[in-house]
Amino acid sequence: MTAAGGAGTGRPGARRDQGRWLIRGARPLGGRPADIMIDGGRIVAVTESGRDRRDQGPGGRDDGNIRDQDPDGQVTVLEAGHLIALPGLVDLHTHLREPGREDAETVASGTAAAALGGYTAVHAMANTDPVADTAGVVEQVWRLGRQAGHCDVRPVGAVTAGLAGSQLAELGAMADSAARVRVFSDDGRCVSDATLMRRALEYVKAFDGVVAQHAQEPRLTAGAQLNEGVMSARLGLTGWPAVAEEAIIARDCLLAAHVGSAMHICHVSTAGSVEIIRWAKAKGWRVTAEVTPHHLLLTDELAAGYDPVFKVNPPLRTAADVAALRAGLADGTIDCVATDHAPHPAESKETEWAQASFGMTGLETALRVVHEAMVNTGLLDWSGVADRMSVRPAAIGRIGALAGGPDAISHGCPIAPGSPANLVLYDPEPITTVDPAAQASRSHNTPFAGMKLPGQVIATFLRGTPTVLDGRLTG
Repeated sequence: MTAAGGAGTGRPGARRDQGRWLIRGARPLGGRPADIMIDGGRIVAVTESGRDRRDQGPGGRDDGNIRDQDPDGQVTVLEAGHLIALPGLVDLHTHLREPGREDAETVASGTAAAALGGYTAVHAMANTDPVADTAGVVEQVWRLGRQAGHCDVRPVGAVTAGLAGSQLAELGAMADSAARVRVFSDDGRCVSDATLMRRALEYVKAFDGVVAQHAQEPRLTAGAQLNEGVMSARLGLTGWPAVAEEAIIARDCLLAAHVGSAMHICHVSTAGSVEIIRWAKAKGWRVTAEVTPHHLLLTDELAAGYDPVFKVNPPLRTAADVAALRAGLADGTIDCVATDHAPHPAESKETEWAQASFGMTGLETALRVVHEAMVNTGLLDWSGVADRMSVRPAAIGRIGALAGGPDAISHGCPIAPGSPANLVLYDPEPITTVDPAAQASRSHNTPFAGMKLPGQVIATFLRGTPTVLDGRLTG
């Protein structure tokens, strides 16, 4: 990709102010080449590349050739031939660690990693120190995101005070705060008390919120280390049964139906879970679900060498589970891909398996993994990738195109005139080795280290301003 012309042109990687941009020859959703004009933070025109006609604007007018729109030449032209244009990605499940664990990640470093991965919005989980269970803490995280500027940060509020599972957190105060929290989760811990889960579902219904459940029955997973099966038996590690996840999902689907509220299931990992969710959706219940990139590509067999980089919650499962998860994502049973980006300092992972922390980083590799697991296998096309990694997570997180209120931040919008210019340009051709040392995250616990993956994010635009250009951060 090259930039040319106009006052906005600068060296690759330099921070640019919001301006006028012409992205020439990109392929929206992997389709025919098109020229995309950006002005004032919005897409103002999309024209079939090489033609002197543009799509009509939102008012029904036709303003002619977009290349003739700017007689003063104040347009930065990006030559994007063969690049795929997607709406900016949205992650429903990111651990930014700040406040409290800045040794692992900060909002600035985590959102830099997100932008390099093509994300324009992330939902920051509540298991910080202090826990994001009050209006004050969620507003702190929200403001840190605004200061960093790499992507939008939407704080996720805790369901229970201190993640202790004994009483509800200040759900209403967080919803009314400047952060406008709409997703609540004790992720990292299960809301195992059915009465508390019911009350949370009833409470958030009043402001169209959603409770995101970490489905793990704690009494079935005490001391669990690895998926219960052949590999855990061979390695002598305490097994983590699939039923521990599936039992909570079944219970909470029934609770969501009883209350008539919205419930989201975090990091689905088993074939049985996919079937339960499929059943609940067939009933018309308000249940959504996510799958992580690592559960789409990796299996428990990778734990054979006791490398704690492969220790994660929920654990890596079997090849049969991976196949079921891919099929569920392809047919829409699983709504979206969420990274569960969980950075840890080296000392927390470079130790014996039993003592190591659970978790993997994933923001910078997620799109590449989905490319490998879903696109290269023919299970999704690029339009499907946009749906599962942008449109649906934005809607579930209540930041979609129909988000209400004058301060609403819209993501997951179509690449069309009038939409916010939240875009990612992706080169599907290169195949390169994942190098943790080259990533922006403060932590290097990626399970894909040394693995060859396809593709590269070339540019990420947040409301018309590039946060990544030529594959590098702009500021």
